[in-house]
Amino acid sequence: MRIDYQRLAPEDTEALVEFLLADPWPFHAGVQNADAIRQRVASGVYDDADNRTFWQLADGERAGLIRLTDLTDPTPMFDLRISSKWRGRGLGKAAVRWLTEYLFNEFPEIRRVEGQTRRDNAAMRAVFRACAYVKEAHYREAWPGPDGSVHDCIAYAILRRDWETGTTTPVAWDDEPARP
Repeated sequence: MRIDYQRLAPEDTEALVEFLLADPWPFHAGVQNADAIRQRVASGVYDDADNRTFWQLADGERAGLIRLTDLTDPTPMFDLRISSKWRGRGLGKAAVRWLTEYLFNEFPEIRRVEGQTRRDNAAMRAVFRACAYVKEAHYREAWPGPDGSVHDCIAYAILRRDWETGTTTPVAWDDEPARP
């Protein structure tokens, strides 16, 4: 399978609307409608100085969407959506590896890249680990579900120096000061 990446263009608005409304996106908060998506495109949410969005193309078909955010911050974040038709074929890993390389090469001031997912999104958590991202945070009851439920949120990140050297810097989880 050939995988390519293409930056979202202004003329892609209707394709973006179609893509976002085609799947239920069980691990993404917020109910979308066509007008809201168009308004978000017009306001720069998908492409401006702080945001860039890319299609992930699998054999020429729009299979995934990568949204990079906080690009003016030393720690940008990302949102990844893989169409249900293409899930389970390695596109998540390919996307995270690509976006990590893209961010570190395109923005020399970036020190780390962070992503978050729901605790119950086992597939995305496996992608993070496979791409050398390290679990850094566990936010209890921080992710609203589309049905009104609340889920734990897990944050993963990769440091530039780890990416450059192929190493992993562990998190110091046992650094709590002793109680007086």
